[in-house]
Amino acid sequence: MDRLASFGNDPFDKPPCRGCSSYLVEPYIKCAECGPSPFLLCLQCFTRGYEYKNHQSDHKYEIMTSDFPVLEPGWTAQEEMALLEAVMDCGFGNWQDVAYQMRTKTKEECEGHYMKNFINNPLFSSTLLSLRQMEDHLSRTADTAIPFKPTDDPPRPSFDSQLSRDMAGYMPARADFMEEFDNYAEWDLKDIDFVDDDSDILHALKVAVVDIYHSRLEERQRRKKIIRDHGLINLRKFQILERHYPKEVQDLYDVMRRFARVVGPIEHDKFIESHALEFELRREIRRLQEYRREGIQSFCGAKVYERVKRIREDERKKRNMLCDILQYIHDARACQQWLHKQAAIRSAPPLNLTGLPGTEKLNEREKELCQVVRLVPGAYLEYKQALLNECRRQGGLRLAQARSLIKIDVNKTRKIYDFLIKEGYINKA
Repeated sequence: MDRLASFGNDPFDKPPCRGCSSYLVEPYIKCAECGPSPFLLCLQCFTRGYEYKNHQSDHKYEIMTSDFPVLEPGWTAQEEMALLEAVMDCGFGNWQDVAYQMRTKTKEECEGHYMKNFINNPLFSSTLLSLRQMEDHLSRTADTAIPFKPTDDPPRPSFDSQLSRDMAGYMPARADFMEEFDNYAEWDLKDIDFVDDDSDILHALKVAVVDIYHSRLEERQRRKKIIRDHGLINLRKFQILERHYPKEVQDLYDVMRRFARVVGPIEHDKFIESHALEFELRREIRRLQEYRREGIQSFCGAKVYERVKRIREDERKKRNMLCDILQYIHDARACQQWLHKQAAIRSAPPLNLTGLPGTEKLNEREKELCQVVRLVPGAYLEYKQALLNECRRQGGLRLAQARSLIKIDVNKTRKIYDFLIKEGYINKA
């Protein structure tokens, strides 16, 4: 097993997991025998022994991670890439914004590390120094022509690519979406023609229609500006940043998002960050007050108290569960109902489909199935199409055949199979 660097700092630059189609988060697994295109799996699918076509669960594999130092201790490879990306986005010298974008290092740490390893390090050729030398050279030869260098092209993802879907159809080269807000606003103008023999009332009506169209264009531009300023083009990346906050702060984030349109992005982020800090301070105050009530006077005693408290809570849960079992042990039906109730309590919450690719292609019943089964829409659509093709080819489909086609949890396969039978998509063999 090798310890290798990843594709990049952004999780959306990596291909999705071949098992569950979710975005890969380090560390993840790369098959060392399948190729030439990389066969990547998340840890959950790897531990489940996912197999697909030529890939077998006993293949050799590599652990892909960038959590190791490169230039100096305390700075991982992932942080090195994040620093270079932040300097590229915020500009050299803007260390406050660089530290804010990195979130793991302070302003002084970012500046000191960059200057030490990328500016003053003789092993690395600095782009900034090259630019300064070029400026000095051009200032000495001002009478000569300045060479023209075109800028880098913005990304141009194809219409059906994963990147295009993640960006909601945004085209950076044109700064437009494939489908704009109020996309058919121009239809009201396509048949309007100003002629000399129009009556005053007809002319005024046509002018009013044009004014309405202008107001709709202004609303379109206003919404587009809000999306760009707040970094909402890539909604998945925005949601990942949102999950860094505690649950209570996430709920506040959802409520306050509607006010983002009236304040700038920096002010809005400062507001959320201040409330996150307030939440952490309040939680710490409550914890210290609990220590004082229990007579604890040192942090060493607090650690012992927390460990003993955790053990006591686990024992209490075990005793409560044992009492419940003894209460129903002589009644088989009541015991079975209690077990189902405990399983429901400990089951995972429904999957949130907001912003996931392919959600718009599902009807309400399919969305409910994906939420309960905790299956991303893209994977469900792929499994559904595979089962439909096999059913059309065989004239019917048995559960055993469905399980041989879909290499996931057998209970999830059973629920998908029963759902497609109930909805009339496939027939039993």
